Amino acid sequence: MALAIFDLDETLIHGDCATLWSEQMGRLGWVDPQAFMTRNNELMDAYSQGKLKMEEYMAFSLEPLIGRTPQEIEHLVGPWVEDFIEPIIFSEATKTVAAHRQAGDRILIISASGTHLVNPIAERLGIDEVLGIELAVEHGVYNGKTVGTLTYREGKITRLLEWLDEQEDNLEGASFYSDSRNDLPLLLKVDHPHVVNPDPVLREHAEKAGWPIHHWK
Repeated sequence: MALAIFDLDETLIHGDCATLWSEQMGRLGWVDPQAFMTRNNELMDAYSQGKLKMEEYMAFSLEPLIGRTPQEIEHLVGPWVEDFIEPIIFSEATKTVAAHRQAGDRILIISASGTHLVNPIAERLGIDEVLGIELAVEHGVYNGKTVGTLTYREGKITRLLEWLDEQEDNLEGASFYSDSRNDLPLLLKVDHPHVVNPDPVLREHAEKAGWPIHHWK
């Protein structure tokens, strides 16, 4: 049984869940929509260029959650996933996940978004195993901080290897699907790298390396 690993944003879904959740926090009245999205988009532009400090983005994006309980967020995220995420799931993504499952592969999502978003999205995709950025809870509420290594760039490898040790599993025969240059470290680590709607840097690397390039719509 090999591991089939999927990035989430712009790989399984046609969008970035953290940005879409930022828009939702504006609709909820938790943030000033215009100012918050302006800053969000500045940080996401840095991500697209491979220059983002993920600690900076998480501190920014989690600030509106401070003092709120995980149960409150879970109650709000569920309907949001149904309304805003389900319509942008790539049909080719669901078919590819299904093909790996039929082949007996173990399915894992590894994402640089927070688990408060990734877990319910994975559930809608029928995927049970997830690695994402863990949010810190203090006295029963979110405190705006994260826990452990962030699943971003090389951090994805660190967290994945820790998880594999816990699971007594390995990367032999593993596949990984991603759209982003930020995931090159992990793409280089697996036996079967796949790129999905890649950014220009990743596309160039994939073409030179002869990696499969998928165009999902």
